[in-house]
Amino acid sequence: MRAVQITEFGGPEVVAVRDVPEPRPGAGQVLIDVARCGVNFADTLLREDAYLASVALPLIPGLEVVGRTADGGRLAAMIPDGGYAEKAAIPEDTAFPVPDGVDDVAAVALLAQGLTAWWLINHTSRVQPGESVVVHAAAGGVGSLAVQLAKLRGAGRVIATASTPEKRDLALSLGADAAVDPATEDLTGALCAANGGEPVDVVLEMTGGRVTDQSIAALAPFGRLAFYGMAGRVEPEPVSPRALQHRSATVSGFWLMNALARAATLGKAYMEMSAQVAAGELRVVHGGDYPMSEVRRAHDDLSSRRTIGKLVIDPQR
Repeated sequence: MRAVQITEFGGPEVVAVRDVPEPRPGAGQVLIDVARCGVNFADTLLREDAYLASVALPLIPGLEVVGRTADGGRLAAMIPDGGYAEKAAIPEDTAFPVPDGVDDVAAVALLAQGLTAWWLINHTSRVQPGESVVVHAAAGGVGSLAVQLAKLRGAGRVIATASTPEKRDLALSLGADAAVDPATEDLTGALCAANGGEPVDVVLEMTGGRVTDQSIAALAPFGRLAFYGMAGRVEPEPVSPRALQHRSATVSGFWLMNALARAATLGKAYMEMSAQVAAGELRVVHGGDYPMSEVRRAHDDLSSRRTIGKLVIDPQR
């Protein structure tokens, strides 16, 4: 079969399409013909050997897939690797059936991005009705869904940040009440101003550096910041427990890999979001459907922050 294989760490040039043996499903696995595989920022970190978890080469990347089994069943699943390929072996007991009203791009988007956004809002930060929620990188895969899920959860005011006017307009079209440029020098002040001059209750943050620092400073008493990535590659300043105590604030971390053991909860979340997509209540932003032959362009576009929403590759092209 055709697959993307990495044999050395580096830039987009190290991802190459090659002919490799088909995977052999083990116990508890089922083989699918992959219709779409998600492209994630984590894939670019993995490619550079900068991901949270170390990997061994050679490697077929790809953490999320949707496709059909030999009997025609349509399944979506998170996998450790192997998604950038025409076929993939997926764990049958943690695969999610995909309803007819959910297309392949949406089926993949609800995996890493959707489940992350859902967990951040419902578990990590426990957004309560009426609270204010800041969503950084609100035009991205996680952010575009988090804006909508926060509203569906009952958030009183959702404040989006995004780097360009076009991305901020997209966030507003998804239901955000205000949009802020994260490059604003006084980001703390800008977030509070967007919340009617008041500190904010919840921040979903994946940038790092000054964005994290100034977002923590914008938290109200009992405010929560959920840190789930560091796309800017710059560590935030150390957080002082005494400063957190002063405002009864919480700073927490989240990595979806730790939630994979809770299959029942994730299955419930996936079906809940699938129903919302099918009903038109939740919109998946299609950010790019790339042929597998153009996987390098997909990685380059993602690394260069030229993308919005969910990126996928089509292994059949």
